[in-house]
Amino acid sequence: MPSIAGQPAQFISLQLFMYREGIRKDPQMSPMASSLSNADMNELATYFSRQKPAAPTHKTSPENAAAGARLAQQHHCVQCHGPALLGLQHIPRLAGQQFAYLRTQLRGFKAKTRADWDGNMAAAVQALNERELGTLADYLSGLSPP
Repeated sequence: MPSIAGQPAQFISLQLFMYREGIRKDPQMSPMASSLSNADMNELATYFSRQKPAAPTHKTSPENAAAGARLAQQHHCVQCHGPALLGLQHIPRLAGQQFAYLRTQLRGFKAKTRADWDGNMAAAVQALNERELGTLADYLSGLSPP
């Protein structure tokens, strides 16, 4: 499961919209979002965006710290997700996100089985191999959100 505390409100609203409209599918989230109004989604987004994210429990392996930072720069993660990878507008915070969740989402974007609103994520991860996806997820999940 992802950490949604401290995510940008616009990102949370967009994801709820995507679940409600069937663009993004999940056995738990899709039914929960199916009856939400736009106002409900915005209220939930505001609430969760104001919550302080928990400190990450994941510790990045030393060999992945430098390699992950390089991959984040090389594949433009910092351009879209912000210099500290805290998310911007409709783009999520990656810093401190759950390792398994990040790895699963990156794999889904690469396989084009994960909904991608504008196609940027699917394009960004195509050049990454499985080892690099794991390195990037390891690096990102060990970063501390504010």
